[in-house]
Amino acid sequence: MVGRAVTLRFAPQRPDILKDKPKAEDSPEYVAFELCGPNEVLVASSVGPWESVGGDIKFYRLSQLKVGGLVTDGSVRDTAELKDYGFPVFAHSSTAKQGPAVMQPWGVNDVINCGGVVVRPGDAIIGDDDGVVVVPTAMAERVLEIAAEREEVEVVIKKELRKNPGSPGKYYPFNDNTWKLFEEYKSRGEA
Repeated sequence: MVGRAVTLRFAPQRPDILKDKPKAEDSPEYVAFELCGPNEVLVASSVGPWESVGGDIKFYRLSQLKVGGLVTDGSVRDTAELKDYGFPVFAHSSTAKQGPAVMQPWGVNDVINCGGVVVRPGDAIIGDDDGVVVVPTAMAERVLEIAAEREEVEVVIKKELRKNPGSPGKYYPFNDNTWKLFEEYKSRGEA
């Protein structure tokens, strides 16, 4: 999963918050959904890890929009349906609970805290089988350069370990030996 963050912030339930929250299509979650597309990831900050930020019907719209993904530090419902929607979902857990008794969607494209990480609208959100990372927009180009170089170095280390089995400790953490090996492979056109 790769995309730019569209943020959605939930607030704890209180009668006045429920009364003041816009209704129907103007509700913050639906406003946030409509900002999403294939290059966006909806990042929703919950009020707790076991609270549901939504399920089948709400997230069907994200499927229609072909979003890049959904990330939340809360939980989601209707997991079986979500798996068929064609976008990655990263959540604390799944739950049968519904969220409105505990929290309400409140802010769209605010700076949020999701899972202990600050997320600003437009930040790069990258997720794979190991989890999700947030890259601030201002740092995205440099982080991409570093990540690409690291991948190249690790390919070289793996090639070397296939040829000469031994401890990865010879190269990790990256050290003079690692960079020397990398430069040798590069000079031979093997990196």
